[in-house]
Order: sequence, then C-alpha cells, then structure tokens
Amino acid sequence: MSDGAGVRRVAAVFAKYPVSSRSVAAVLAGLLIFGSFPPRPFWFLAPIGVAVLTLVVRGAGRLRGGFGYGFLAGLGFFVPLLPWTGIYVGPVPWLALSTVCSLYIGLFGLLARLLFVLRGWPLWIALAWTATEWLRSSFPFGGFPWGRLAFGQADGWYLSLAMVGGAPLIGFAVALTATAAAAVLMALWARTAGASSSVVSGRPASTRLGIIAAAATLVVVPATGVILRTALPGPAEGDRMITVAAIQGSVPRLGLDFNEQRRAVLDNHVRRTEELARAVADGRARKPDVVIWPENSSDIDPLRNADAAAEITAVSEQIGAPILVGAVLVNDDRTTTNSVIVWNGAAGPAERHDKKIIQPFGEYLPMRSFFRLFSEYADRAGYFVPGHGDGTVHAGPFEQPASSRYGDGVDIGVATCYEVAFDRAFRDSMHAGAQLLTVPTNNATFGDSEMTYQQLAMSRVRAVEHGRALVVAATSGVSAIITADGTVQQETPKFVPAALVAELPLRDNITIATRFGHALELLSVILAAAAVVVAAIRRRNARGGSATDRDATVDQPVG
Repeated sequence: MSDGAGVRRVAAVFAKYPVSSRSVAAVLAGLLIFGSFPPRPFWFLAPIGVAVLTLVVRGAGRLRGGFGYGFLAGLGFFVPLLPWTGIYVGPVPWLALSTVCSLYIGLFGLLARLLFVLRGWPLWIALAWTATEWLRSSFPFGGFPWGRLAFGQADGWYLSLAMVGGAPLIGFAVALTATAAAAVLMALWARTAGASSSVVSGRPASTRLGIIAAAATLVVVPATGVILRTALPGPAEGDRMITVAAIQGSVPRLGLDFNEQRRAVLDNHVRRTEELARAVADGRARKPDVVIWPENSSDIDPLRNADAAAEITAVSEQIGAPILVGAVLVNDDRTTTNSVIVWNGAAGPAERHDKKIIQPFGEYLPMRSFFRLFSEYADRAGYFVPGHGDGTVHAGPFEQPASSRYGDGVDIGVATCYEVAFDRAFRDSMHAGAQLLTVPTNNATFGDSEMTYQQLAMSRVRAVEHGRALVVAATSGVSAIITADGTVQQETPKFVPAALVAELPLRDNITIATRFGHALELLSVILAAAAVVVAAIRRRNARGGSATDRDATVDQPVG
C-alpha cells in the first residue's frame, strides 16, 4: 500500500466514524501525557499527547465538541495520575477530583477549537494551555496545580527553562512544541491526502511561511532548553557552603491513622538522628550545621507537651545543630497548624513556618456539612488553618536566638508537602531572602504510590526555577538532596529509616523566574484571553454568513 493510500484509508475511517475515532484518540492523548510523569522517564510523551489532542479537537463543529474531546483526554490523564488520593478513602474522592480536573482540559479543547480560526494558531493554542493550567491552579478552593505539564519534565530537555519562567514557561514550551508538530503534520497530511479529501477540505491547511515557522519552532524550543542547561549553576557553585542533614525516620504503618502513631513516629526520628550523632562522633559522617525533619515528624505538639519538647531538645544538643521539626500545633481555639519549627538545642523553639497553602478535603474540609453527605470519610478531614508568614525560617547559629539574622546561620525557604505544587510558595520565600530550600513532607498517608515521585519531580523543577539547592525530607520516603541544576544528588529508598548528609552551597542571587515569573504567566493569560476574544468575534461573524457551524471553514492557515 502506498503512503498516499494509507493516509486515505485512515481518512476514510475518520470520515465514517468521526466521533468514536476522535474519542478514542482523545483518551489516548491523555494517556500519553500521563505516561510522561514520574516514576516513568518518558517525558517526551507529553508533547506527543498534546499534539494528538490538538489534532483531535481541530474542526469547525460546535465548540462543545472540542470541550467533550478535551474532557475525555483529561479523564485519560487524571484518572491514572491521581489514584493515590483515594487509596484509603475509596474511589469517590479520586474520581471526583479527576473529573473536576478534566473539566479544565475540556476548556482547553473548547478554546483550541475556537482559536484555530486565527493565523498563528499554534502560538495561541499553546497560550491557551498555559491559561487553563493557571486557572486550574487558582480555582476553586485555591486551585489544584498537580499534573501541570512542567512536573513531568524533570528529566527532559525543557527543565532549564524553569530558570527563566518557572513551571508556566516549561508547560508553554511543551504545548508550543506540540501545536507546532500538529501544524506540520496537518500540512504533510494535506499534501499526501490531496485537496479533495473530506478530512482536509476547505482552504489550504497552511501557508508556506506558517509551515516554516512551525518547523523552526519544533527545533528552536527544545534546543533552547538544552542550551540553557549550560547556564545552570554547578552543584558546588555558591557564596558559601553549609552541611545539611535530612532525616527519614519512617513510620510503623501506612494509612490515615498515621496520627495515632505519633509518639512512635517522633521516637523514630529521634532515634535516627541519634544514630547520625554517633556517626559524627566516630568520624563516620560530617557534622551538620542544620538538620531537617519531615512534616508530621512530631504530631505531638512540642509547645504543649513537655516530654516531646525534652526529647527534641536532647537530640538537638546531641547532634549539635538546630533541627527543623515538622509539628502539628494545637491553637487555643482547638484548630491546628501544620508547622515547621526551628528547634535550637537548649534555647528551644525559635522561628517557625506555619503552612500557608493547606490542602482542601484533607487538612480542612470546605463546605463540611455538604460534602459529608457523599462520604463517610468527610469528617476525617482536619481542622487546620493557614499561616501568614513569608515562608522563610532562620536556622542558627546553634543555641543562639534564631530571631537574630546575624552569625553563620542560614535562611531556609520552606514549602511543606502540598505547598511545593504552587508557584507562590517558594516565590515568597525567595523574596524574603531564602538561601536554601526544603520540602518537608509526609507521604505515609498515601501509601506505596507514585505520589512521592511526582512530588520529587516538582521539587526538582523548583530547585532550577529559583537556583537553589533543595532538601526533601520525607517520613517514609523518598527523601532527597537536589542541586540547583535539578539533579538528584542523593535519595533514600522508601519505608526505611535513613539519613542524608550533604555539603550544599548557599546563594543570594535570584533567577529571572524568581523576579519576573509571575508577571510572565499573567502576560500569557492576558494574551490568551485577547486571542480568544478576537477568535470569538471572527467565529460569530463567520456564522452570520452561514446557516450552521458545519458550513464554516474546516482548515485555516498556520501563518
């Protein structure tokens, strides 16, 4: 069979079964995007998946058709990405969250179908992807950024773009590569199938200049990411060095009853820190300047419980360094805060970070009386309240008041677990002067799932975005030391007590992404919105001259 005959055969299938064929292709697109996420190293599947989705939603039919295909792609992506959200609470929350997230991919499908009428549509559709990710990361209940394209690119060519525009720029670059590929494929399809094909009927699918631009984009965008890697700071490049230890104490058992094991979990982290202190005394390990424990390492409030406070003080003195302790603190009104406290030996507690971005339906339940109608687990959601600090704590010098910003201490930016998914968390820390970043996290409540690897990838993106070394301290793994170029220098296995010790550079310079990243994202959203308005006006005018949407032009120029 000749290539032309093969293309015509495929075109005939799509012409005979257009809805079912596109629906299957849409789900496949979502599965391809899912395949790009950790622990799989197949980052290159993301642009392929978005390209397939772009081709699927193309057409002059009703906009709701574009929404429907996008929604199916969203289900193909989020349903396999988020099963860890329902490990211990059943499938309803998992499927509900996946459905809500899929609505945003549906919105992208609708906007993409609308934007095809514009010249240069690969650019506008890529901006639409950025805008819909921004919307999903913002609304409702503060947004849910999990699953942004950037977080599947930690091993890929695009990672270094984070230093310029953060996660939004990576996502835009992946989407632009995809839409440019779609434009090139459509031009080749049109040339092979011939102008009479029902799939490519109407005006030519591209202009010569448009195809040249699309082909150039396919080369330039990934190449820019590869070239920028040479500009990333080296693993030891910085203003001064500091030795940091991350403690993974592990937990007696996994599950939602994690807090019922709180004394055992605290003891585990104390015990593993004591083992490190003995190794330091014997000369088998470097003495740390600061020790980082994970989120929930002390769910016994050490500010109210003298035994917990004494235990933490003793081990801090034994290791000879301040410890960042992840603790649940009970407020006077019986609400709680998820906090990281600098515990400075005999000097006791000093500065602390109260988690600012708390997890809806986990750490708190919005509209509790309504949602308890749907799940018996609703009332197991916490009563946490957000903090209001700048996300930075000062550690050291040892047994000196940590409120003092003098001496050889270090300003550490903290994003506790869920916070690392949000751009604003570390951005606030960086503007407050963070020289080192950390992500204390408790993954024990999500079992043996892919969640920990997804979160590790986010941390790698954040390290590059802000040009800082980053320490992940997890209760049950994976804990890791990440250098400013996004490389995982050390990591632990899951479910075993462990300690990581590394000499890391401190930096005071800030990246372009830290300084301007938010403005660049807002600009992309504004441009996308403007393009949508123009496209909507053109579509309305086109419909004014025809009886139905089906009479509109199917294919529009790229250039």
